[in-house]
Amino acid sequence: METSLLTSPDAQPTEGEREIWNQISAVLQDSESILADLQAYKGAGPEIRDAIQNPNDIQLQEKAWNAVCPLVVRLKRFYEFSIRLEKALQSLLESLTCPPYTPTQHLEREQALAKEFAEILHFTLRFDELKMRNPAIQNDFSYYRRTISRNRINNMHLDIENEVNNEMANRMSLFYAEATPMLKTLSNATMHFVSENKTLPIENTTDCLSTMTSVCKVMLETPEYRSRFTSEETLMFCMRVMVGVIILYDHVHPMGAFCKTSKIDMKGCIKVLKEQAPDSVEGLLNALRFTTKHLNDESTSKQIRAMLQ
Repeated sequence: METSLLTSPDAQPTEGEREIWNQISAVLQDSESILADLQAYKGAGPEIRDAIQNPNDIQLQEKAWNAVCPLVVRLKRFYEFSIRLEKALQSLLESLTCPPYTPTQHLEREQALAKEFAEILHFTLRFDELKMRNPAIQNDFSYYRRTISRNRINNMHLDIENEVNNEMANRMSLFYAEATPMLKTLSNATMHFVSENKTLPIENTTDCLSTMTSVCKVMLETPEYRSRFTSEETLMFCMRVMVGVIILYDHVHPMGAFCKTSKIDMKGCIKVLKEQAPDSVEGLLNALRFTTKHLNDESTSKQIRAMLQ
């Protein structure tokens, strides 16, 4: 299988792919601004701390509230983007798994869509890495929810509730409570896709995922391909996509990615990650440790567990 397909910048959609490709492309267009916005997210820690320490100082309460509200609107934007991403992933899975073609044939025939799938995973892991490093997000949101409930008791309706009502706040709360919220969203979307499409053999989906994993692994461990990587970013792209696909596979396959019969060479994948600079892969190794479903099953070999200690 053409190993550069996932990183090739010029994979053009065929006529048959164009409609789905455009739909996904519109979603991916916003992904960079979401990441830039998340990266710049500083939080309202000092204001919240002052307000909590001085509960009778109305000015400090207002200062904290005015600092938190725009942040909550921003968090809502991230959450709504996850819903768009979920729909995009389901459309892609439909295209990349439907009969009569095998997963490998699909990935070869529809390279532009395979590239978009890879880009969704790349975005997802970058988003979750940034979110994991930013405790302010949950602190800001908890403060927001506490203030809203306190004001409800006092029958105060705040304008922001038109923007983030109670139901939306509940859904956002569940989303941000996850260590890796975007990956969780994609895992749920993939499982939902499989359970909704009962007539489609589950192998169509898992084979598509395991094929993408081996493409990434081969690109990372073969010097000939590695030498073609033009930048550190291409290397990171490949590693993030590989880890993302492993996690989806582990959630969807009944036995998961770590058992002996898995079509993913987990030892090889972990080895490739561990050969990189530790600080660039720590987030990815953590994703394998904490976001997979079957790592701690009895069927997982001691060697694999030891590699992820």
